Amino acid sequence: MVVDQQDVGFSVELMVEAASRLGREVEWVRSDTFGRMLEAVQSGQVDAAIANISITSQREAIMDFSQPMFDSGIQIMLTPEPGTGVSILRALLRPEIGLLVLASLGILFGAGMLMWVFERRRQPYFDKSASESAFPAFWWALNLVVNGGFEERVPQSTGGRFFAVVLVIGSLFFVSIFVANITAALTVNAISEQLDGINDLDKRQVGTIDGSTSQALLDERGIRHQTFMDTETMFAAFEANRLDAVVFDSPILAYYASVVNPDGARVIDRVYRQETYGIAYPTGSALREELDQVLLTMREDGTFDALRETWFGLTYSDR
Repeated sequence: MVVDQQDVGFSVELMVEAASRLGREVEWVRSDTFGRMLEAVQSGQVDAAIANISITSQREAIMDFSQPMFDSGIQIMLTPEPGTGVSILRALLRPEIGLLVLASLGILFGAGMLMWVFERRRQPYFDKSASESAFPAFWWALNLVVNGGFEERVPQSTGGRFFAVVLVIGSLFFVSIFVANITAALTVNAISEQLDGINDLDKRQVGTIDGSTSQALLDERGIRHQTFMDTETMFAAFEANRLDAVVFDSPILAYYASVVNPDGARVIDRVYRQETYGIAYPTGSALREELDQVLLTMREDGTFDALRETWFGLTYSDR
């Protein structure tokens, strides 16, 4: 990460401290992409690479690694949990709920106008033209369903009374069905807001880094995703709401969510693939043994844990 044109971060401070103990200076060479960084190591263009580099069998076959710096893995970052009011409103605005409301209004209107047919010559409330009785008839049917009674407008005709009995009994089922559908919509909405596993990402806009083990995991699961060349571009897309989720290495997501964007991001606790991270060297590098000894010393004297807590908060063994 670059701040005020200076390279900063856990990896930077770790390598600077290690080099200082070896009596050496660090010359930083930035790579545009993760893949090019590993290519530079493999070809010997650089002496070592330090970042969120996962130690895998494929990589071990073409380069060397230091002892693991820490155990972590791949996690998912999402936007913060939506508020309850927003979730309920979103559920009530679902298309199926709109259709249910329209159908209910249509049924009530039809029932009211049918009662008008029976009662228009029997009582003043319905003794009007069809256009004039449209709303009063609808209001009568709505009052029946809501209050379960007719107040002073008891049907006078035989057909009206029979139909009224049917409406009273039917309204019990009508209200129950309506409430059940609303409840079902709210339940479905609540479930859809949750993310219980990586396969729940299918209908979300997902981002990760090109050439990373996170991309390999998404490919294995058949989850569609966008790839980015660097984390800055990926996080910018996340902040612009072009991504619903980011799948990447735990340390990077932990730092971003806790320091860079604490109000706009949250990391799911579950680790979906356990990984270890280390420093990469060209095969047969003599630097590996020297740095491993220094890293062990830094672990023993507490320097390593202090750096990790500074940049990532809690230690990953505590997760």
